Amino acid sequence: MGKILVAPLNWGLGHATRCIPIVRELLLQGFEPLIASDGEALLLLQKEFPGLASIELPSYNISYPKNGNSFKYKLLKDSPHLLSIIKKEKWIIKQLVEAGGIAGIISDNRFGVRHKAVPCVFISHQIRVLSGITTWFSTKFHQNIISKFDECWVPDVDRIPNLSGKLGHVEDFRFPIKYIGPLSRFKKKNINSEYDLLVLLSGPEPQRSMLSEALLHQLHDYEGKVCFIKGTIESKQTTTQIGSITVHNFLFGSNLENVINASEIILSRSGYTTIMDLAKLGKKAFFIPTPGQFEQEYLAEKLKLEGIAPSCNQKDFTLDKINLVKDYTGFSNLKSTTDFKGLFNLFKSEGEFATHA
Repeated sequence: MGKILVAPLNWGLGHATRCIPIVRELLLQGFEPLIASDGEALLLLQKEFPGLASIELPSYNISYPKNGNSFKYKLLKDSPHLLSIIKKEKWIIKQLVEAGGIAGIISDNRFGVRHKAVPCVFISHQIRVLSGITTWFSTKFHQNIISKFDECWVPDVDRIPNLSGKLGHVEDFRFPIKYIGPLSRFKKKNINSEYDLLVLLSGPEPQRSMLSEALLHQLHDYEGKVCFIKGTIESKQTTTQIGSITVHNFLFGSNLENVINASEIILSRSGYTTIMDLAKLGKKAFFIPTPGQFEQEYLAEKLKLEGIAPSCNQKDFTLDKINLVKDYTGFSNLKSTTDFKGLFNLFKSEGEFATHA
């Protein structure tokens, strides 16, 4: 039915992993997905879909400073570079579309992956972008980017309770927004518990490695059985044993799905994709938001206030805090379904995007 370009941002692994169910559904419905990204996000999707064609896009090179509180200022400093990357993205997409065969584009937070001649979708759970005292500006900037696409797909439900809270639900943004339900590549399985604790890391460096080193040091004193997934995507999957801790550099597909299902408690960042996965699987969790990332800090606090999962700042974490999990309900599935067939109808339209702004 046509080639659909699927392009997630390479910022941690969340944008790429939540595109996995979209790519699967495109294949089921007869489309030909073309994967486009860079770095670990591209490598992850290439490993999940080795039979699909892929292209490498220029890297945004987003990283966190060691002092998380200065992240906002680092982004401002890096903005000329980001604008140049967006311009390069647009040029690459222009060449692809003009070469023919692209029936539509699904961009997960890649600002320059769009073209006026084909239907373009932007995926984001952040219609409101929190940035402290500059929230108004960051929100308007992001909404301006979104408005250059044809639709915005929000992976959440349009009701209470929901997962994204005030990030994904605003009243003053007049644009075609579709709440498509939480996206997860996983399915809940009734299997025997194998691990007392699963550490599931993701996110940009250097904060990922900083947390990994701190947790591995503390977990030497943990009495239960631990599975530790570093979230570093490398050419070869490796596993090592450190006492009662099984350490993987990464896990994919059914292996990762089985490990999460077989773990009693998940310790992770409060990234939105991780939250969607844990909600789908009905797990109990403890969250450590990435320092300086307002979105993760908000989501962790939201889930704490709702009695779903405890959390704390990275610098304040101690091993005994995991015991707080027993006082929280854990996640329950929102029981929503995604109408992929209806969503993909956008890509079956012909002749109506030639003058799209």
